[in-house]
Amino acid sequence: MIEWSKSNDVLGTVNRGNPCESGLCTLCRADCRGKCETWLSSLRGRKMLYPRDFGIVTAGSANTCHIGVAYNNLRIQGYLYGSHGLPKGLSDSADDCIFPNVSIQGEFGTKVKTKFRIPIMSGALGSTFVAAKYWESFATGAALVGFPIVVGENVVGIDREAEITKGKIKKAPELDRRITTFLRYYDGYGAILVQMNVEDTRNGVAEYVIDKYGDKVIIELKWGQGAKDIGGEIQVTNIEYAQFLKERGYVVDPDPTKPEVKKAFKSGAIRSFARHSRLGYTDLSTAEKVREAFMNSVEYLRKIGYKRISLKTGSYGMEALAMAIKFATDAQLDLLTIDGSGGGTGMSPWNMMESWGVPSIYLHAKAYEYASLLAARGAKVVDMAFAGGLAREDHIFKALALGAPYTKLVCMGRAVMIPGFLGSNIEGVLKPERKAVVSGQWDKLAPAVEELGTTAEEIFAGYYDVQKKVGADEMKHIPFGALAMWTLADKLAAGLQQLMAGARKFSLGQISRDDLFAANRETAEVTGIRFITEAQDELARKILNS
Repeated sequence: MIEWSKSNDVLGTVNRGNPCESGLCTLCRADCRGKCETWLSSLRGRKMLYPRDFGIVTAGSANTCHIGVAYNNLRIQGYLYGSHGLPKGLSDSADDCIFPNVSIQGEFGTKVKTKFRIPIMSGALGSTFVAAKYWESFATGAALVGFPIVVGENVVGIDREAEITKGKIKKAPELDRRITTFLRYYDGYGAILVQMNVEDTRNGVAEYVIDKYGDKVIIELKWGQGAKDIGGEIQVTNIEYAQFLKERGYVVDPDPTKPEVKKAFKSGAIRSFARHSRLGYTDLSTAEKVREAFMNSVEYLRKIGYKRISLKTGSYGMEALAMAIKFATDAQLDLLTIDGSGGGTGMSPWNMMESWGVPSIYLHAKAYEYASLLAARGAKVVDMAFAGGLAREDHIFKALALGAPYTKLVCMGRAVMIPGFLGSNIEGVLKPERKAVVSGQWDKLAPAVEELGTTAEEIFAGYYDVQKKVGADEMKHIPFGALAMWTLADKLAAGLQQLMAGARKFSLGQISRDDLFAANRETAEVTGIRFITEAQDELARKILNS
């Protein structure tokens, strides 16, 4: 097993818990007082691209030992000459070929294009209570920055205020809150996706959303995720609520209606219940039957009015991966999100997360291979997003390059939730009357925050950028979690622009697999990316032999 360092002296970051490849702790807490790279970047923004304490330090890279197969064992090419994909109106002069001129805006989709300002999207934020509590920060931040955000599964099903009769939703206040919060600041960039699983389909989520919001929403079919190979889960501690969920049609474990379970709960031996979703396609036995059912679902969604449809699949084996790419391509879907093992979760069995499924880099490498097979046959391959343990700007570049030209977005789960947590905690301290509303967890500012200041204007590097966008009067309505989201996105954007400029690629569409090399032969073999000393070796020999 690869062990990741808990601290980075150059950036002044420290992981509270055990770090993983993304730089996040394996257990990311909403009440965390700091200070991993993503946490600090949500306050300091692009300053976190550089070593700390300029003027009294020099710094040297420690990333020279590459063991195993991982995204961190892909390295990014830099080039000595040339420029590619300069935005319109710019020349190839040194004055124009600067990193702030790199365009990281893009789009995805078939007939209807969805634009974004930065090539990231959120993971599915569904029925977990963390998603609900911090949604205002998540959705407002995504809308202001201009990237897609996903409402995950079961949001209607667990809402006690929702009214559902025989598969028809009459009222869904929590889902409405999720959608309208995003749309309040939506300005044409980004999108809101609503995900459906078995229960959502039965409950009539698709019909409710299209009737109320029309083409403002992308509907997402869900096959799975990288965190687990069973349905979505939440944990509840109220037995009456657990019984309500069972009545709604969910699997609840242990069964809160059994007398012996009621007694155990009353005595304190049982203190919580797990609510599970159902597995899909259990009545089908072949890939051909899955294809037929899937195509029928897509056809139905188009018939009731959906112009944009996406698919989310998990870290299943190669057959399911091929099915996802082929079926999504044939159905002319707008986006396919491929989530590898190694990502995050709101709730999953831990040892399942540790031991099931295909790790992200293996799955993503095969996705490129399979997409290329379809493209060679003349297919217009579905636009893809890669997910699973990706958090930094170098991860964005590497994932886009590994899947180029098919990959348009990098899906981030916990990484874009951290600023929501952090900003809410700060808001709860600076605005005590808002603490309960924003789910603030702190009674006082963390030391790493106090170093920056004691007001929002001092603490968040992106404060005045957001104020410029929304106006001074509107700033009082912007949650601090959204300020933190903007600030983190600015760091990711600037870092990506710098990496792209170094690779002489001034727009997203110019990024290619040749912009990577593999730091060890294992990674080269798995990904098809050339080994360090073999990449460009032919060009080198041509120069030497000239």
